[in-house]
Amino acid sequence: MTTAGLEDLWRPGAPRVLAGLVRGYGDFDAAEDALQEALLAAARQWPDDGVPADPTAWLLTVASRRLIDRRRQDAARARRERAEILRTPPDRLVVPAPDVPGTADDEVTLFLLCCHPVLRPPAQVALTLRALAGLSTAQIARAFLVPEVTMAQRISRAKARLRQAGATLTVLPARELPDRVAAVAHVLYLIFTEGHASSAGRDLYDVSLTREAIRLARYLHARLPDVGEVTGLLALMLLTDARRAPRIAADRSLVPQAEHDRSTWDAAAIREGIALVESALPRGTVGPYQLQAAIAAVHAEAPRAELTDWAQIDALYRMLERAAPAPVVTLNHAVAVSMLHGPDAGLRMLEPLLATELRRYHRVHAVRAHLLELRGDAERARAAYAAAAELTTSLPEQRYLNERAARLSFPE
Repeated sequence: MTTAGLEDLWRPGAPRVLAGLVRGYGDFDAAEDALQEALLAAARQWPDDGVPADPTAWLLTVASRRLIDRRRQDAARARRERAEILRTPPDRLVVPAPDVPGTADDEVTLFLLCCHPVLRPPAQVALTLRALAGLSTAQIARAFLVPEVTMAQRISRAKARLRQAGATLTVLPARELPDRVAAVAHVLYLIFTEGHASSAGRDLYDVSLTREAIRLARYLHARLPDVGEVTGLLALMLLTDARRAPRIAADRSLVPQAEHDRSTWDAAAIREGIALVESALPRGTVGPYQLQAAIAAVHAEAPRAELTDWAQIDALYRMLERAAPAPVVTLNHAVAVSMLHGPDAGLRMLEPLLATELRRYHRVHAVRAHLLELRGDAERARAAYAAAAELTTSLPEQRYLNERAARLSFPE
């Protein structure tokens, strides 16, 4: 059994196991350590002994035993130290196991614990990515564009802060949920983004992550059906994931969206996503996720790339820049502008981004390369493709960008 196969088995149940451990034992840090030990045990035993009938129950049992053993050892050590001081033999230690079975709301409740108000938003997001999505510290660090050691310290401090605040795993009433929805939605967005476009490695995407993000977004939407941004987030995920199939060719090469066989797009997911967008937009204030979903819907509705309604996309990006200005929004807007008004207009929008931290983001150079190529400036386009290839840590993207650079160096 491969590592990926094992992850597919444990990933759906791991958050519920962690939530049950935190609820039953009250120590987030120790619970996560015990879960990791149980996952290592599964990686050693399942390939030889076979997968248990209920993998989640197996993980919960093994992790609980680890926690109980550790508590017994700690308590026995303390008793021995006290006995030595008092010169009396320690009594037999009995540590009853708390009741830790999972509940239907455990995963969302664990989300809300990770997004506790005592934590700052970056810590909320990082802790939730670690606890709910099972992302490694290195993956989370790449998502935040910070060193791995910095992210490890951030996660450790977040867990300590929850412990100091006495935060516990309790189900909040629905009226209190909106206060934490923004952080939870951002977490789900990051999980989906990491799955849709893996930040490193040989695979372009990780379906297990996108599937998990969509599942959790559906659950959140079921709890908060009238929150427009939750609806918009789910729609954005569905409309984006619907176009996944043709992104990789048979030879594992990356295929740009303009060259997709659109008959392979998931029509059912597109219909569902568009329906969600249409239900959310008329409700009142339009947020960033709803606007991004609307942009994705325009792309998804075009039967061919040349029939894309770029004027509508341009208008939506202008609204998005007012609602949530960010360099990445400007970068994406530049593509729409170039399709409407030519590559020079898009290049003018990109120039200021090269003076910001975004200059270390490979996609800025990739978009610039594409626009320079459309403009006919092969030499500068080749250099920009090469720069983008050097910056990306995704092997499929790196191969694609190097191929584009080589094609301009040695035109057919």
